[in-house]
Amino acid sequence: MKSVYKLFLLCLILTALIILLNVTTNFSNKLYDQPSASRERLALSKKSPSTPSTSEVTICVVVCGDRLHEALTMLKSALVFTSRPLQFIILAEQNLIPAFSEKLSEWRLISNKTFDFLVRPITFPDGSDVAMWKKLFKPCAAQRLFLPTVLNDTDAVLYVDTDTLFLAPPEKVWDNFKKMNSSQLAALSPEHEDPNTGWYNRFAKHPYYGKLGVNSGVMLMNLTRMRKFRWTDYVIPIHKEYRLKITWGDQDIINIIFHYHPEKLYVYSCRYNYRPDHCMYMSVCAEAEREGALVLHGSRGTFHSQKQPPFKAIYRAMQEYQLNMDPYDELLVPMRNYLMMEDKSNCGRVSKVFIIQPELYLAARNF
Repeated sequence: MKSVYKLFLLCLILTALIILLNVTTNFSNKLYDQPSASRERLALSKKSPSTPSTSEVTICVVVCGDRLHEALTMLKSALVFTSRPLQFIILAEQNLIPAFSEKLSEWRLISNKTFDFLVRPITFPDGSDVAMWKKLFKPCAAQRLFLPTVLNDTDAVLYVDTDTLFLAPPEKVWDNFKKMNSSQLAALSPEHEDPNTGWYNRFAKHPYYGKLGVNSGVMLMNLTRMRKFRWTDYVIPIHKEYRLKITWGDQDIINIIFHYHPEKLYVYSCRYNYRPDHCMYMSVCAEAEREGALVLHGSRGTFHSQKQPPFKAIYRAMQEYQLNMDPYDELLVPMRNYLMMEDKSNCGRVSKVFIIQPELYLAARNF
């Protein structure tokens, strides 16, 4: 009888141990089943208040003169490829504001993309030579130098020139904010890849960033950090000192600032700002050849001339495309066709640069 009792007691203890072990294991599993959410909450709690949001993308453009249709084509390209909400900030001459408001309101009715927009007049600092700033290099491009104060309630923007086109989601550019360290307040691409054809290293009469300078056509701007840095306080004195030596206007001023403060700049690759300079003599942007350009920059008027036909071919396809049409048949197919018609130039020899990213996003997505 005692043996039976001991056996029963042993079984009871063993059962209790098994139950306890299961409870402990389940509890541990629950802890490890939720690390991503915990890490996410921890990351959010540690996130710097001056790190821009990774959800909505804010695109800013400055428009004067005859650049209305060029700017609208750029904004259309952003809508075609994005999968996130967009915020457009357009700083324009007064006579262009109604046209922007009308077209963007129309797009909100026919597009399946989520976006807001703000159109406001161009303004320059009180007491400054407004006429001079308006004519500095491209019409009104100098407005970008004053964005930290003009957009004093905006945290960050992706600034692009009017003569640019997105060939991939703009968030692929925007997400470089996450790669910037706590000191960096802007991101730009190099002006050149090859010192033999570089402009700044051969001709500049003023200081510039690094060995070859930077191009300002596609610029991530952390406006919060720029205000803290007192960015605009540098602009007018630098212009006064170097005004007889600068050639490329606002871009030269940006280069001068980052020459003296190189730690404030994050540099991304040439595929974020792919220009004729990368292929007109020889192909010098290896990353774009491998993975395709993300943003096409039709500098030197190449969207509207036969200088480098692939640039005009892509622009033509995007300009003709309507947002309520099928993007595969009505955008990607024309891109392919127009590129095939224009393949004899130096840039035409690397035509894959222009189509890799559109193929990736327009051929694979269900619209």
